[in-house]
Amino acid sequence: MIKAPKLSNDCFSLPQGINWTPVDDALKLLQQRLNTVVEIETIPVQMSDGRTLASAVEAIISNPPFKNSAVDGYAFKGGLSAGQHCFSLIGGRSVAGTSFAGIVGATEALRILTGAPLPLGTDTIVLEEDVLVEGSNLYVNGPLRQGSNARQEGEDVLGGSELFATGHRIQPQDIGRLISVGVSEVAVFRPLRVAIVSTGSELCEPGSILQPEQIFDANRPMLQAMLKRWGMDVVDIGIVPDDAALVRRALNDAASQADVVITSAGASAGDEDYVSASLTSAGNMSLWRIAVKPGRPLALGMWNGVPVFGLPGNPVAAFVCTLIFVRPSLMQLAGAGFILPEPLMLPAAFSKTKKAGRREYLRARRQGEAIETFASEGSGRISGLSWADGLVELPDEALEITPGISVNYFPYSSFGL
Repeated sequence: MIKAPKLSNDCFSLPQGINWTPVDDALKLLQQRLNTVVEIETIPVQMSDGRTLASAVEAIISNPPFKNSAVDGYAFKGGLSAGQHCFSLIGGRSVAGTSFAGIVGATEALRILTGAPLPLGTDTIVLEEDVLVEGSNLYVNGPLRQGSNARQEGEDVLGGSELFATGHRIQPQDIGRLISVGVSEVAVFRPLRVAIVSTGSELCEPGSILQPEQIFDANRPMLQAMLKRWGMDVVDIGIVPDDAALVRRALNDAASQADVVITSAGASAGDEDYVSASLTSAGNMSLWRIAVKPGRPLALGMWNGVPVFGLPGNPVAAFVCTLIFVRPSLMQLAGAGFILPEPLMLPAAFSKTKKAGRREYLRARRQGEAIETFASEGSGRISGLSWADGLVELPDEALEITPGISVNYFPYSSFGL
């Protein structure tokens, strides 16, 4: 197994004088500062679904590996001009797995089945329903171009050609393609291990008895499901009360088991924000005040050599920040590259007056060819995430949106959800 270089302890430090970081600048910094941290291993192709390639893969053989028939019919030499043609039908046949041993003459034809190698002396095939057989004579009506119904060697893939580049995530159909050209093993990155910690004395586990002034922890299960969709191994650290010693212990536990740690809540600068306080005390904390709504504070730091992403506690802000900032970062750490989605430009079916200064993401859904938005922009309204099927991105500058104006729309599917 090939090791990967670790991150430096100051990888998240911001340049001097920065107070509010634009979204694009934040993404650029993350892309520049992060590198692959997982090891490389070689596994059988059959086990590679969902894994990320650590090196480019080339075809070992061509596909098809030899000229063969695309249909059941008769093989002969050359195309046919208009009119009727007669061939001498010779004995034997060519079938898949057993080729014809002889040579077919210029005026002869041979029975051939789908997938069978083209016999020597032939290059064209006519479908069996398009011929007339009388005794040993085969009658065919032209025209029929040379090479009809014959698959050429390598017409799909030539041996030695590149199939997939480094960073490609293997899909089920890719497995079939790899095996068809003789690839039996691939070098892939080990799945990124991501530990998730929820902080807050008010939180309780789903299914437990809710005490007065408590709420169920919705963020952690939601984040776990997102990470699994992205092919990552999840380490569940659980809920940690608002206690400095317990938070540090949870961070130690998470860093010892994972490549990355994600925390929910406790990442700002308040009295009970023990994640940011712990990272600050370790000397490896940067509070990125990102000019984004929802979100803004994103705590980034290193704990025992492991990167920590401190998310806001509000569910909508945690969800949006994970899609916009954490997902491309995790993909970079996992060897897949800094993946950013491509928006669709669609007309708005809503009105909004936006002030300058922040990038905004609205819960949205597609209605035909237009985009409507959720009635509330509150970060605690988690129902809007289920109502929506994507996000509308509004630019940093001031904007007056009226129905019909084109907006950037990111379907959830563009984020791998």
